[in-house]
Amino acid sequence: MESTGEMVALPVLVESNYRACTIPYRFPSDNPKKPTPTELSWINLFANSIPSFRKRAESDDTVPDAPARAEKFAQRYAEILEDLKKDPESHGGPPDCILLCQLREQIFRELGFMDIFKKVKDEENAKAISLFEEVVRHNDAIQDEPERVENLIKGIFAGNIFDLGSAQLAELFAKDGMSFQASCQNLLPRPWVIDDLDNFISKWGRKSWKKVVFFVDNSGADIILGILPFARELLRRGAQVVLAANDLPSINDVTYTELIEIIAKLKDKDGKLLGVDTSNLLIANSGNDLPVIDLTRISQELAYLASDADLVILEGMGRGLETNLYAQFKCDSMKIAMVMNPNYYKITPLPPPISSLCCVIIADKH
Repeated sequence: MESTGEMVALPVLVESNYRACTIPYRFPSDNPKKPTPTELSWINLFANSIPSFRKRAESDDTVPDAPARAEKFAQRYAEILEDLKKDPESHGGPPDCILLCQLREQIFRELGFMDIFKKVKDEENAKAISLFEEVVRHNDAIQDEPERVENLIKGIFAGNIFDLGSAQLAELFAKDGMSFQASCQNLLPRPWVIDDLDNFISKWGRKSWKKVVFFVDNSGADIILGILPFARELLRRGAQVVLAANDLPSINDVTYTELIEIIAKLKDKDGKLLGVDTSNLLIANSGNDLPVIDLTRISQELAYLASDADLVILEGMGRGLETNLYAQFKCDSMKIAMVMNPNYYKITPLPPPISSLCCVIIADKH
């Protein structure tokens, strides 16, 4: 469904006391003209990612004079971040992760960069599509249902590593590439940094959800080898599944139009996903254009589809941790993400890490 009109709140969100950003960047007692330590930490985090974004933009062959424009992006964004350090109320501040993402995307679009990750997204989607059947057949061969669900969840974690918004992961990807199979094998053993998987599997065995709304994250292995096998399993159980994807490109997140194309390529001539009927699989435009999301600002179309959801899933650091970690819903919910940057532990309320790559799964009861 196309996204049009005014943005509205997710109907199953508990709006009282909701704030999109997980952590308090400042308190009422803080000096409005002086950045807080938390604000400075996040500003520096975004500043450290500028070189990797500039390098990606330089290679965008759809933009004339891409290297020069990429340098302008780097200069402008660095200047804005320095301004926010001097005056946190400048540029629409005080800053939080949503504003810092908005400012970055705004500069890119003003300079003509509409999708600097398009080439790598297409390449990784093609690779992942070629592996889809192998991954699904492996999951289907697991007879024990709790074990199969755990394997599907691990697949989501493994796919979620394909996050090029993380400077650390972008550098690794550029150097060595990424392997979904290797990522699955290299996941840290349980218990994870926050681990509600047993709770979720227990509920899975006792309850059949009728409608699941899934806020998806990255292109490539994430959506194709992580999310879609899990969504297919939900479809097999009789659920209606709504995959909510971004309206516009932002880093390597999958967009609504890209997801429609991916699903079309994976379906067989009968419109099935390896034998599973897809008539209950819906692709929705979330209305969002950032790698984070404010659930009081989604498209009317998604709000209509989500009005009777009995399970909401938020995947990825941006949607599930940096925003919405404490979001409460009128239905069951799950937040699932791979934490890929050790700096996040300094500026989020997560427990101390044992690795920079840690799994977080939070299954909330309604």
